[in-house]
Amino acid sequence: MYPPATPVKPDNPAMSLSAKLDQLHLQARSNKWLYLFAVFCRAGLALGFFPSGLVKILGERFTALSVNHPMGNYLEAVYHTGYYYTMIGVMQVTAAVLLLIPRTAVLGAVLYFPIILNICVLSLSVRFEGSLITSPLMVLANLYLLCWYYPAWKGILPFRQSAGPQRFPGWKELNSQFPVKFFAGVVTTLALVVGFLTTGFELMPRNTRKDCRAQCKDTSNPAACLTFCDCIHQEGQPLNKCLDAYEKAK
Repeated sequence: MYPPATPVKPDNPAMSLSAKLDQLHLQARSNKWLYLFAVFCRAGLALGFFPSGLVKILGERFTALSVNHPMGNYLEAVYHTGYYYTMIGVMQVTAAVLLLIPRTAVLGAVLYFPIILNICVLSLSVRFEGSLITSPLMVLANLYLLCWYYPAWKGILPFRQSAGPQRFPGWKELNSQFPVKFFAGVVTTLALVVGFLTTGFELMPRNTRKDCRAQCKDTSNPAACLTFCDCIHQEGQPLNKCLDAYEKAK
């Protein structure tokens, strides 16, 4: 196992924070399981962007959602922007490819983050079940990779850095001890995200009118829920307007 870095004696609180972050990062980079988890995140994120980006590059529609659906309306508008739609696909595929190459993975993680964060916020704002759960999890996986490559971007942080670059251990030097607490945290976070996003919204527009109406029997006002579904899928009204009408009917 690669020996831990010798702590640098700080001469101010900011330097102390930098040294602690460096030491924490080195401990993580010295564990084989955390290394494999980083590889898993890289592969999973690349797989999530490559097909969807390729569809955009080929000029095909990304979804068959009705234009009355909030997400369908957005994607249809983006589709008709021409080379902007293609550019999104190029950026997604580029980020995916960069993540798969070890030497460029940090650049891929940096490029990937604003794209997936935008998708996550969009999915939550229109309650799109197609990426309602996956996009937040992808944001978290991307954040893990950014932390994994912390030394590559830590220079932008507003405090003094500890002296000297760190050398990270090779594969044969990695510690094989399974980080139980870390993966328990991963499982707990996964359960919390999935649990909240599957139960946190009383109403969902769903992908079709039929699916939307199927949820109405479990709501506090089934009749108002049916009106909500018609407001979305037949009238094509904005989600917030349909939700306001539902709340008033309640």
